[in-house]
This record gives sequence, C-alpha cells and structure tokens, in this order.
Amino acid sequence: MHERLTTQSLAYRLSFKTSSKKTLLVCFSHLRWDFVWQRPQHLLSRAARHYAVLFVEEPIFEPVIRAHLELSTRPQGVTIAVPHLPEGLSADGTVAAQRKLVADLIGRRAQQPRIFWYYTPMALAFSNDLECDLCVYDNMDELSLFRGASEEMLALESELFAHSDLVFTGGLSLYEAKRDRHHSVHAFPSSIDFDHFAKARDIKADPDDQAEIGLPRLGFFGVIDERMDLDLVADIADLRPAWQLVMIGPVVKIDPESLPQRPNIHWLGGKSYNDLPHYLSGWNVGLMPFAINEATRFISPTKTPEFLAAGVPVVSTPITDVVRPYGEKGLVEIAGNAYDVVACAESILSRPKDAWLAKVDRHLASGSWDRTWAAMHRLMRDVGGEMVAGRSVSPQPTHAAPPAE
Repeated sequence: MHERLTTQSLAYRLSFKTSSKKTLLVCFSHLRWDFVWQRPQHLLSRAARHYAVLFVEEPIFEPVIRAHLELSTRPQGVTIAVPHLPEGLSADGTVAAQRKLVADLIGRRAQQPRIFWYYTPMALAFSNDLECDLCVYDNMDELSLFRGASEEMLALESELFAHSDLVFTGGLSLYEAKRDRHHSVHAFPSSIDFDHFAKARDIKADPDDQAEIGLPRLGFFGVIDERMDLDLVADIADLRPAWQLVMIGPVVKIDPESLPQRPNIHWLGGKSYNDLPHYLSGWNVGLMPFAINEATRFISPTKTPEFLAAGVPVVSTPITDVVRPYGEKGLVEIAGNAYDVVACAESILSRPKDAWLAKVDRHLASGSWDRTWAAMHRLMRDVGGEMVAGRSVSPQPTHAAPPAE
C-alpha cells in the first residue's frame, strides 16, 4: 500500500531531506510510475539512493474538483506527485494550474540546491520559471513522433535543449539524431536488471493464466500501442496455428477491438514487473513484432536485454537499435515479415541454446542499470560538483527564474 501525504506534510519532509541530507531531484514525466516498469523507474530508484526524488506525473482531469496534488511514496524511496485538475480547463489554464501546484510544493526559488530531470519537454511549459542548479533531459523516446503528440512538442524540446546542462538519449539512433543539438549529449541505451530476469531460467511452474496454454509459445511483453504491427501478429498466428502467441501488456492509444483474435493468440493483459520472469520462463521464443513506422524510428526497446537475460531467444522486426548491436552480434534474429519470423523461430526451436546463452551473458555483463546510473551520475557530478554529490551548499542556480509578473 502506498503512503499518502498532504501537500503540507510532504513539503516539510522534502525540506527536511534537502536541508539535512539529500539534494532534491524533481523528475517531470509523461509516464506514470505505476504503469509499466521501465527506464524512468530503473534510473530514479537508483537516484533515490543519493537524492530526495520527487516524480511529477501528468495531470488527471476530474469533474468539479479543486486543483490539488495527490502525493504518495513508494518503497524505492521515490515520492509521486499527481496533479488533479478540474475538467474543462483550457490549455493555458492547465499550464497555470500545474505551475502553481508545483511552485507551491517546492518553491519557485531554490532555497537549497536542486536538480530538474525531464522525460517530457511538455513539462517545461509550467516549470521553466522555477530555479534549478542542474537540468538533465533524459530523452528516452522521440515523443514528437508518437500518436497524439502535441504540436508544441518540438518547440518545447528546442527550449529544453537550451535549458539543459546534460542530455541523455535512450539509444544510439536517437543519439545520432540529437548529438548536434546540444554541447553535451550522451547515449545510454536500454540496460538490464539481470538478476531479476535471470530468475526465469530456473522457474519451472507457469502462472495460472498461462498454465493451460500449449507449446511452443512465442511471447511478447510491454505496452501494446501503435508501435505494434498487429497484422504481423495475425499473420504469424495464421501461418502456424499450432504455435501459441502469448501477449502481455496494457493496451494504450489503440482500440482494443483492433487486436487480432485467433484461437492461438492469448491477450493476457498487463502483469507486474515482479511477475514477468514467471511468464518468460514458459516461453520458447521472444517476439518483438514492432511496426516499422515513425513511432519506432528511434526506439531502443528495454525488453531486448530483458528477454536475453531470461534466457529466451528473440525474433525482432528490423528496429535500428535492435539490429545494432543485437542482430549484428547474432544475439537476436531479425525478420521483416511473417514468413521470415516463422523461419527464424523454427531455427531457434531446433537448435541448442548453450553456446548462444554463453554469448548473451558475456554481452549483458557490461549493461546493467547500476552501471548506467553510475555513468550518468559521474557526468552529473562533473557538471554540478558538490551539489550533485548530495551535499548541501550555498545555492548558485544556473537556471534562474525571471522576476515575477
């Protein structure tokens, strides 16, 4: 159960932490902490060892309520702040309401050192007049290419590049696209919580909703949205009706009615991060049926090394950051159509895994989230000095708020 806090009590706790122990790190995210466990959760859980982490989510709109922040804590040491706003607010009203809520919580002026960490440029609209001592943009996806992206996204991202001290990218292709837009851009592709997913290698029992599904199983886990090639999924199922396709994840931004229905396709819904190894343990092949479109042009799927750590061989469509390095090194099979997916899967099903798994483990040894966070943190310390090391020093904000209107 999450501990719920009032704005007043949380402000006191954040003030206490900031002044006595830890620098405040405020993350502005387009993803919700309790949605799917991915890059922000991996990194900020580790950041919480050094900082007082406040994770500000996008607003929830509700009828006839007073604007307020819902605040709660998580076992990882992160505090979640969710703006609840009245329905019917204009775009300007939404920005103004968020600006006031965040400023009331942490203060417009930085009384103590603090870091701002952005996942979405859209948050700059309500936070650009708040002081911070270090600004980091962790550019994990090209959000402007996703379905439903705002027209303001590109303009605000340009402003965020100008505002930031450091820019991290979620993959090599995104780094190549953004490296000329800022003086300090660094590629940090998807990493791996190896011990967590490696549990799948030793688990023998299936979860209840998978136990009755036959073999062989081709499995997918992750968000099911416009980045999935649903026609490809249907074609694979039709080509091999004896194979079972197990699809795990929440359906977002697409009509659930558009999901192909076949006797051998099993849509099991979202599962917790802790439960994923139990499902992967029963899969013969990992399936990454991404569409080749603008939304997938720069993605670096976190699930690639997670499949490998679980000991599950993978077939993926030709996503650039999967082809490099996983396809080139023979760690993942690359297929552009249903016939090729089937051929690759048949090859996987017929071959021993020992040599492949040894090669996988050698590759994954250098790609942990702990190493990724440590490398990011070194860069932050290089720029922010003692403030980023977690010591309280006299504030010398590099991003000063303009005078109040």
